[in-house]
Amino acid sequence: MRGPVGRPTLSRRAKILVGVGIALLVLLLIGPRVVALITDWLWYDDIGYTRVMSTMLTTRLIVFAVAALVVGGIVFGAVYAAYRSRPMAVPVSGPNDPLARYRATVSRRPWLSALIPAAFIGLLAGLVAQASWTTVQTFLHRTSFGVTDPQFGLDIGFYSFSLPFYRLILDLLFLALGVGFIANLITHYVFGGIRIGGPGREGMISTPARIQLAVLAGLFVLAKAVAYWFDRYDLLSSDRRGDIFTGGTYTDINYVLPSKLILMAIAIICAVAFFAAIVLRDLRIPALGAALLVLSSLVIGVLWPAAMEQFSVRPSAADKEREYIQRNIAATTDAYRIRPDKDVTYEANWTRTPADPALVNSDTATLSNIRLLDPNVLSRAFYQRQAPKNLYGFPEQLAVDRYNVDGQQRDFIVAARELDPARLGENQTNWINKHTVFTHGNGFIAAQANTVDGVAGDTASDRGGMPVFIASDVESIKDKAAQAKLPFQVKQPRIYFGELIAKVTPDYAIVGSTSGDREFDGDSGSYTYDADSGVSLGNWGSRVLYALKYGERNFMLSNALNKNSKILYDRDPRDRVKKAAPWLTVDSKTYPAVMADGSIKWIVDGYTTLAKYPYSQRTSLQDATSDSRQAVNTRTGRMQVNEDVSYVRNSVKATVDAYTGKVELYQADDTDPVLKTWMKVFPGTVKTKAELDAKPDLKAHLRYPEDLFKVQRSLLTRYHVTDAGTFFKASNFWSVPSDPTTDQDLKLNQPPYYFTASSPQQENKAQFQLTAVMNALSRPNLAAYMTADSDPDGYGRLTVKMVPTDNQTVGPRQAAENMKNNGRVANARKLVEDTTTVTYGNLLALPVGGNGILYVQPMYTEAKAGDSAMPKLYRVLTYYNAAAGVDGVNVGFAPTVAEALSQVGINPGAATPVEGEQPAAEPDETPVATPPAAQSDEQKAAAKEIADAITAMRQAQTSGDFKAYGEALDRLDQAVKKFQSVSGN
Repeated sequence: MRGPVGRPTLSRRAKILVGVGIALLVLLLIGPRVVALITDWLWYDDIGYTRVMSTMLTTRLIVFAVAALVVGGIVFGAVYAAYRSRPMAVPVSGPNDPLARYRATVSRRPWLSALIPAAFIGLLAGLVAQASWTTVQTFLHRTSFGVTDPQFGLDIGFYSFSLPFYRLILDLLFLALGVGFIANLITHYVFGGIRIGGPGREGMISTPARIQLAVLAGLFVLAKAVAYWFDRYDLLSSDRRGDIFTGGTYTDINYVLPSKLILMAIAIICAVAFFAAIVLRDLRIPALGAALLVLSSLVIGVLWPAAMEQFSVRPSAADKEREYIQRNIAATTDAYRIRPDKDVTYEANWTRTPADPALVNSDTATLSNIRLLDPNVLSRAFYQRQAPKNLYGFPEQLAVDRYNVDGQQRDFIVAARELDPARLGENQTNWINKHTVFTHGNGFIAAQANTVDGVAGDTASDRGGMPVFIASDVESIKDKAAQAKLPFQVKQPRIYFGELIAKVTPDYAIVGSTSGDREFDGDSGSYTYDADSGVSLGNWGSRVLYALKYGERNFMLSNALNKNSKILYDRDPRDRVKKAAPWLTVDSKTYPAVMADGSIKWIVDGYTTLAKYPYSQRTSLQDATSDSRQAVNTRTGRMQVNEDVSYVRNSVKATVDAYTGKVELYQADDTDPVLKTWMKVFPGTVKTKAELDAKPDLKAHLRYPEDLFKVQRSLLTRYHVTDAGTFFKASNFWSVPSDPTTDQDLKLNQPPYYFTASSPQQENKAQFQLTAVMNALSRPNLAAYMTADSDPDGYGRLTVKMVPTDNQTVGPRQAAENMKNNGRVANARKLVEDTTTVTYGNLLALPVGGNGILYVQPMYTEAKAGDSAMPKLYRVLTYYNAAAGVDGVNVGFAPTVAEALSQVGINPGAATPVEGEQPAAEPDETPVATPPAAQSDEQKAAAKEIADAITAMRQAQTSGDFKAYGEALDRLDQAVKKFQSVSGN
């Protein structure tokens, strides 16, 4: 007969191997997180934002610990209480009772058996809760909005900061009590406190089991009663009529809201019924309470409101929803800063009366700044002409900014000449070259947006139609005299941080190693980074950390590193700002600007957002901001985060130094309570608005942000309507037009455009604007023109010019089709399309002379194949509706703006100057700008030659004689040069 079999034991060697295996597993699981944590701390320390990381880390740890202890403690208490109150004698169902062995095992280590499941649930709860660290911090530092909701009269801050925190607490309680109830029930069943009836045996529940389960169930239902109370407030962000508006509807307020109070009362009664089971042995009372709660939730909470919605509200929804739509309009316009008169100035009946030709001709602020260079087309031209080495490049979409030229504000297409990792070839891609040699770009490049180098002649020629570049790089800044004449003065042109340079994988550069001056610096040879930035790699500890972070042994082995070496990473300006201020949503675009101290800084717009603002319309950031430019910009372009918001403020303007990577955050909106809350959470990280106002050089380059503008444009297609009845009928809604330069079937939104034009508030005052047009709903006709002021003195002012609804004004796609299909244009277009690739640039809609609307579109040509293909301006198309409702529509098609305007009846040179007014300065080196009226005999003769050449071009176009047309172009080119010569240009 065999004796009892003992428990299996492990040898010493086996125990060592198991221990080593467990240690390796823990290291693999935790090691990367530890490395990431340390390197993140070094990064925050480098940019001076350690307080951000320490606050985040401390908050996460505290929230994790509190949630884990509370939830784990409740679960542990439920399990251990059930074990301690187990029956002394547990009947066994037979020799093979599966629970007997488990009971025996648990009885040997009861604490451990209760602790393991509790710890597991607690850890899960802690991990979930710590992700809500922002909810905790905003609750602790909440700020009042000073605005109350229309239903309960509570400050909006309650919904923004307090309600999410209370919901978090309730969610943790539901988890703890729900799991605790199940754990307590299972433990009682295992140890005989609960027996299920069956053949030959009677079911039973012990007194301790009854009491414990009653307490846990009663607390759970009581928490549900509290949740019903808070559910009332969530009704103000209801999506019941999401197709029309967000917010509490008639059904929500008149039927669902009372049902929540009724259900709360029923839940309290049910909780009392459960607690009654503590003293009453009859379990039918809590069972009836549970059944009542479930049934009432279904009938009162779901079926009754649905029935009333279907049979009472919908048949007369227009009348019953009027009050609630009005609430939605008021809240939405406030949350997105599109309030009539306060934030948006509406101009009704625009274009109803004919434009005064004299006012149109004198609109020099608009006509002398017509932007011919499309930042979304000319990247290849910048690369071909301004990237002397293969390793330099430019983003697919360039930026528009403004600088002063001879006292006049002019638009410029600007870009930093960055290092382009995608263009590295041959052995340039090895680790040494990729990360220690080719570390930075070189220069700030600009081209005046209304200027090209000459009239485009033969499409196969390299002459004419090209931007006139201004380059400030390492070589050019040595010429102090030449630099002094430029509209900006760059002192440090090296670009170590940028949106293109950060595309290297993985994104880091090792700089500062003085051995051999290894950093490539263009024609200047080599360079050693000397800024006080970057994380030091001067010791073995940091090298090991980054070797582990990037999985790269060269950090340890390469002699390219020494005690002076530093590492730069996270080099995209948008990523740096987002990491420095994780509570911000950053704009999908960034752009470089030259500051007064000669530094190049990337400017990034930051937004504060809220998911729920009572009655405010919920909007998808990604859907509202997507357009045709994002569809084609696959390298540096970004989609906005896929997040629904009901409140947006452009409260922060951030800068990132292109050389040092230094991040600076400025308060742009000192009225935003969300930003005020975050400034209390992270004191000292955001500089005050006064400090921003003290930087006029920075304010001069701030632009109204595109993403916010697109969100507001999307909302204003509906929320320009302030009457609830009209809103419900959608009879006067607008739509965002599709981009006329793309395939119509794709239905990609037309992007907004930056340019300088006359201020809507003050005619002929040059103003840098962000503009867009809107069509009538599902129609191609123009409905409105929207513009945002980006100048410092009127920054953020929105103006909407509305076309009369009884006029059929031509919209952007109609104008584009009319221009391309015009007889003269079609013939010339067919000729060039046979030999070149034709690209149509941005279609600009320009209000002129008050009531006039002028469409201008550049036409570019480039070779159909070859590495040297680049777009050049070939023609300028114009479309001018001289008088709404009158047969005065004209199309212009010419190599110069002056001629294209003349063809549609606009003649800036014919304008009568206002006494005391100085004429706007015309751009240098540009045959596409309108020349000022001639004064001397030589100027008059040269102007006549220009006119004769233009007449000859028209005649050649009409007759289809392309040889004569080319000769006339040459005459025009010579005449323009002669005019510039006698004018002293």
